[in-house]
Amino acid sequence: MSASVTVAITLEVEPEEAFRLFTEEVDQWWQRGPKFRFRPNLHGTMRFEPGEGGRLVEIYDEAKGDLYEAGRILVWEPGRRLVFEWRGPNYREGQVTEVDIRFKANDTGTRILLEHRGWETLPPDHPARHGLDSRAFLTMQGGWWEEQLVALKALA
Repeated sequence: MSASVTVAITLEVEPEEAFRLFTEEVDQWWQRGPKFRFRPNLHGTMRFEPGEGGRLVEIYDEAKGDLYEAGRILVWEPGRRLVFEWRGPNYREGQVTEVDIRFKANDTGTRILLEHRGWETLPPDHPARHGLDSRAFLTMQGGWWEEQLVALKALA
């Protein structure tokens, strides 16, 4: 059984614009600091490389190729859906989760539904779990994504 968290938010923009803000303006809404960045002691820039096979990266020095790759893009459907792998800096080989974002038009703009799944790939004693049991850990992850989506909404 897959362990996942799901969060949702509505933006008062069309789905194509919501997708553009999520992907092209990621560094504007993705929060900074040790809670949100991959190497918090460095000042990086978040970027999605568009298209399937592209990457979600945090770039520290582009000229030197110094970056952190959080994961590869699996689905790139502008205005509809984005799916990418998620690997934390302390993940081992085979420890990967997946973030699936759906953009759906509604009466007030676009409902964004984000599911982060595959947490069962991390053992109970994994450092990313911060010693929490599964329920508390998943609640923490949902709150983390909720904070990110609220920042996206503020940008929109």
